[in-house]
Amino acid sequence: MKKLSTALLVAAALFSGAAAAESIGMTPKLDAVPPPAESASFKPDPNLVALGKRVFFDPRLSEPQGTSCAACHDPGRAFAPTLAGEALRIGVPAGSRPGHVAPRNAPSLLYLRYIPHRYFFQDDDASFPSPFGGFFVDGRADTLAERIRGPLFSPDEMGNPSQRALQRKVAGTDLGQALTKQFGADAVHDPERLIGALGKALEAYFQSDEMAPFTSRFDDFLRKRTPLSPAEMRGLALFRNPDKGNCASCHLMMESSSRPERSLFTDFGYDAIAVPRNPLLPANKDAKHFDVGLCQTAHKLKWPEPDQWCGYFRTSGLRNVAVRQTFMHNGVFRTLRDTVAFYATRSTDPAQWYPGTKGTPLRFNDVPAKYQGNVNVNAVPMNRRPGTTPALTEDEIDDIVAFLRTLTDARYVGLMPDAAADKARSAHAPKAAAKTAATERPATNTR
Repeated sequence: MKKLSTALLVAAALFSGAAAAESIGMTPKLDAVPPPAESASFKPDPNLVALGKRVFFDPRLSEPQGTSCAACHDPGRAFAPTLAGEALRIGVPAGSRPGHVAPRNAPSLLYLRYIPHRYFFQDDDASFPSPFGGFFVDGRADTLAERIRGPLFSPDEMGNPSQRALQRKVAGTDLGQALTKQFGADAVHDPERLIGALGKALEAYFQSDEMAPFTSRFDDFLRKRTPLSPAEMRGLALFRNPDKGNCASCHLMMESSSRPERSLFTDFGYDAIAVPRNPLLPANKDAKHFDVGLCQTAHKLKWPEPDQWCGYFRTSGLRNVAVRQTFMHNGVFRTLRDTVAFYATRSTDPAQWYPGTKGTPLRFNDVPAKYQGNVNVNAVPMNRRPGTTPALTEDEIDDIVAFLRTLTDARYVGLMPDAAADKARSAHAPKAAAKTAATERPATNTR
């Protein structure tokens, strides 16, 4: 799987500006590590930021009206979904029309400004180039203007039937007047230009400092070395340890840097980890339906051998992950602890995660059989055989969860569930007898 070094990945994923020596299909392949882009480079026009914020909260942009961008990206929950009723039962946000829910979980929009355009990059140690960047978990959008098309015109999200229908809806409103003032009359008379104007306004808002607060306890640890608790420090060490959690190999962070924007907890790359199927998603009532992720984008962009990317999804950032109600791209997990435990025991105890048939676990039940060879079975901790000892003990899983809770921005700390209660409601909470003899914690503080 991915073998790019941490240093090169940080530079390539966080920063833009490198020249493309060639292209893979319709996607550039970078030939050098891009130079750093300072956070100060994000200086959007304040008027455009204000307009973008107005667009974000406008409930008239859906069909029927009443569903704004904020409906699925709640500012009160780190711009991630606040789910209720049927949406909470299923695990993904509700759409604008009754009975419709989004086909995937919605990400937090905080720190969105750091997501790069799509590109390929190959480290000297890598056997093949790997894709990075792009919006959505399948990378299908390369710009904000492309990104907003998804929810605006999805029948299961904001429900607009066409660009022309949206243009007619906006043209005669106060929002249309504001867009005209900012972008000219064509912005509301031409449907395509309207999408571009909405995208530019939202991009300015997402690039504002409001959307990148960096106010977590971990940020205090980076900037001022404010101590974390012993459990949190153990969790940080496990998170980074390539023989234990190995989380930082994809969820990149730079503990040595006082600049928090260098610890976004993602490399913006893609991996196939075979998240269990969410049987509650409406589309999954069809046993032949699979969300295959990146390979759909690969076909569209004419990447060679596109099916090799089936089952791949972009690595999500982990900031504010502890306030989410559901986890993974399909909303299948309901606790953060289950999510961490899945990585630790997916390979050693597959029956815990994948439904069995006559006692035999069905591996990777949300990946078509012909693509299951794409699934990552090489990286720690997912590289162990069934029945062997997991790379992480139950107490170590708890420590990683404790560390992940430190990534919560100050505004949202009160939304984190009590850690003990969260563990108690975990669908895969361990029984005391199931703990291995290897659960002894280190006596020394890892600081």
